[in-house]
Amino acid sequence: MPLTRDQITVRAARELREGYIVNLGIGMPTLVANCIPQGMDVWLQSENGLLGIGPFPTEAEVDADLINAGKQTITARKGASYFSSSDSFAMIRGGHIDMCILGAMQVSEGGDIANWMIPGKMVKGMGGAMDLVAGVKKVVVTMEHNAKDGGAKFVKACNLPLTGQKCVNMLITDVAVFEFDEAKRKFVLTEVAPGETVESVRGKTDAGFEVAGNVKTVAV
Repeated sequence: MPLTRDQITVRAARELREGYIVNLGIGMPTLVANCIPQGMDVWLQSENGLLGIGPFPTEAEVDADLINAGKQTITARKGASYFSSSDSFAMIRGGHIDMCILGAMQVSEGGDIANWMIPGKMVKGMGGAMDLVAGVKKVVVTMEHNAKDGGAKFVKACNLPLTGQKCVNMLITDVAVFEFDEAKRKFVLTEVAPGETVESVRGKTDAGFEVAGNVKTVAV
C-alpha cells in the first residue's frame, strides 16, 4: 500500500533532531509542524520572517495576521521571534538552517530538484526554494512517486526548470525512501512502503539507484 501524505510527513519528521532549525516548504512539508516527536525541541523557520512556528491552529486559535510563506494561518510557539524577510534570507544564505523539507515535481538520480514551475503554467515566482537548496545543510524532499498520469517523478534527468543541482540528500515518496550517497554520487534505496518490493519500486522509477544491503519497511 502506498504511504498516505500524512505517513510520508511522519516519516520525514523522523529526520528531525534536537535543536534543529528547519524550514518547511509549501504543500505537504508544512504538515511536519504537526508531527514533531514528543519532547523534541525543534525550531521551524519561515521565509517571510518567523522563527518558532507551532502546530496549525484550531478554529478558535486562527489569527489572520499570522501566516507562513505559503499564506497558511499558523501558530507561534513560546520564544518565537519575528523579523524582516531580508533577515530571514540572511539566515538561509548564511548556512544557519539545519534542514529543509521541500516538495518537488521532479528529482533526478544525480540529486537535482525541479519544484517551482511547469512551463506554460502561471506561477508566482521562485520564492525561497533556490536559496534553500543552496544554503541549507540537509535537503529532504517529500513527494508522490509518480504523477497523476503514472509518469515517473524520480527521473534520470529533470526536464522541468531546475531549482537546484546536486542538492537533494534524501527523497521520501509514497513507495520508498532513498538516501543520497555522496561518495558514490547515487541514491540508495533504504526503505520501501508496506507491500512494495525493490522490483516494484524499480518498475515505477525512471532514475537509476542502488539498493542497501538491509532494505527495511517504512514503519507506519
